[in-house]
Amino acid sequence: MENTNLAILVLGAVVLILLAVVLLSPSPISQTIVLEEEDTDAGETTEPTEETQGTEEIPEAETEDEKEPEIVVIETSKGTIEVELDRESAPVTVENFATYVNEGFYDGTVFHRVINGFMVQGGGFTPEGTQKETHPPIILESSNGLKNKRGTVAMARTMDPDSATSQFFISVADNSFLDYSPGNPGYAVFGKVVSGMDTVDKIKEVETTSKYGMGDWPTEDVLILKVYMKN
Repeated sequence: MENTNLAILVLGAVVLILLAVVLLSPSPISQTIVLEEEDTDAGETTEPTEETQGTEEIPEAETEDEKEPEIVVIETSKGTIEVELDRESAPVTVENFATYVNEGFYDGTVFHRVINGFMVQGGGFTPEGTQKETHPPIILESSNGLKNKRGTVAMARTMDPDSATSQFFISVADNSFLDYSPGNPGYAVFGKVVSGMDTVDKIKEVETTSKYGMGDWPTEDVLILKVYMKN
């Protein structure tokens, strides 16, 4: 009987020792997490503590919604227009437009072509009808999925698809016939008006005439006073 009790006591002591070892040892999951964190710290290691063992910190992912939009401000004699650029959809076109903006190219130009029910166009001529010298033309990015809807901003061009330089237009109606489709190169939308569409509507209402050898030129100068990046 005494031998049996002794055996039970010994067995119980062994079980307690094994249980203590399991509870006080770091779990395989905790070890895996610490290794992953060390690997992503570019060689820097951190000694695990009782507070950090078993806890995985997940860095916040940068999403599209968190990116600051690129806004261009166009101050005109009729009011102010703000345009949000879509660099992801039209990277070449946006970079080209931003270059002209940052150079102050558009300051002192006019909206030289206005057609109510269609669009207002500017960015190439002075009030005296002088066409400004531009950078080389860019490739056409009209197949980027963006449509020529009311309030969108697109590049003007000649019959050559890859001929856009500085001139842009703002649609005052949905102009689906300007969209890219097989057999129709279309016009590259690269942004949209996010503030000041009432100013655009004021511009579209101005009277026009033939001037400097061009039609649809406003009888009253619609000046582009200053264009700059808001952020």
